[in-house]
Amino acid sequence: MSFIWATRGRTWGFRFLSTEQPGQDPLARYEQAFDGVRDVPAVVRRRSRVLAVRFPDPEGRRDRSGRLIPHEFVLTPPLSDSVRSVEDAVAQVWPLVRERYAEVWELPKAPAAVSDV
Repeated sequence: MSFIWATRGRTWGFRFLSTEQPGQDPLARYEQAFDGVRDVPAVVRRRSRVLAVRFPDPEGRRDRSGRLIPHEFVLTPPLSDSVRSVEDAVAQVWPLVRERYAEVWELPKAPAAVSDV
């Protein structure tokens, strides 16, 4: 299953940790999905067949400045079909990335994005 996942770590800033395809630049697709909801801390917004999802770190992790870390996803079917709320996203999407994020959030430098989380 592939999707776009953007977040930040304890010491590193905003990065894409997952992309839909190897070598793909996910920025344009990400910006289109989140257009108009940049400042909303938790959101699920459907545009056509693409779902923009943002929620704060379910485990309460914060960056070195004390800001709660957000996780942002651009989902497509079939995963996007069953997500209707932030709670759905946390229940269905977070388990897909929880372990990987636990491994990387304290690294001094952001890891490279992968196309299959």
